Amino acid sequence: MSVRVAIPSRGRLRDGVVALLDHAGYPTSGLRGSGARTTVDGMELIEMRPRDAGAWLATGRIDAAFLSTDIVLEEALEGLASVPLGIARSELVLASRDDDGRTTSADLAGGVVATHLPRATASWFGGHGTEVTVVAMGGALEGVCAAGLADAIVDLRETGTSLSQNRLRVLATIAECQALFVHDGAEGLADLTLRLQAALDAGRYRYVMLHLPPDEVARLTVLFPGLAAPTVLPLAGRDDLVAVHLVVEGDALWRRLGDIREIGGSGIVALPPDAVLP
Repeated sequence: MSVRVAIPSRGRLRDGVVALLDHAGYPTSGLRGSGARTTVDGMELIEMRPRDAGAWLATGRIDAAFLSTDIVLEEALEGLASVPLGIARSELVLASRDDDGRTTSADLAGGVVATHLPRATASWFGGHGTEVTVVAMGGALEGVCAAGLADAIVDLRETGTSLSQNRLRVLATIAECQALFVHDGAEGLADLTLRLQAALDAGRYRYVMLHLPPDEVARLTVLFPGLAAPTVLPLAGRDDLVAVHLVVEGDALWRRLGDIREIGGSGIVALPPDAVLP
């Protein structure tokens, strides 16, 4: 039986996941954003809402899903393996009205908290020793708090605009959230996990080629201490220069670009790799 992987059916998370799968060499033409199913390299890809995907992953009826951290918390999936994707970032926050005099979560003792994540919310308050009534909602949360129906909300914050428009302020940040590839370790997922990680690492690195005096190669490794060893090649008809190829983190390259010049580096070319496997 092939492994089953849930793909987000819509939204910002879906866009990032489809782009990542394309980068990792998986055809995504069969994903149409409307609950479609398609088979790719022996895997059954099923489009569904991330909230549904989290529930099915928790029951063991699917093997993997692309989810946000908040869904992982709600479905208690922290024990499964996961690959952080670095996209769809947000914060899960506790917020209340800015004129209610509350300053910490403890001030909500005996209060009502509205949320899309009732289990994660109850667990968080339980861990802080504060008793509250948690009300599960499916719609917008800010309005019910602004109207006084709820004393606070637990919701995702991306820009904070909606909170400020409803005169709400953050009392606590519950979790830093991002997209994750969460899986049960099924054997059929090994190649997908490897290719996703290679594609993600490729975004952080640059393949650099340059010319350098031979006696400066050692100093180059000092500039990039994480480098095991650069590839050094002779240049036709030149004894004063060699060609050096290396893979470095993109941020480090920009910080050290002037230093490379100072040790005699020239003809510097940096390219984005398609994949990086340490």
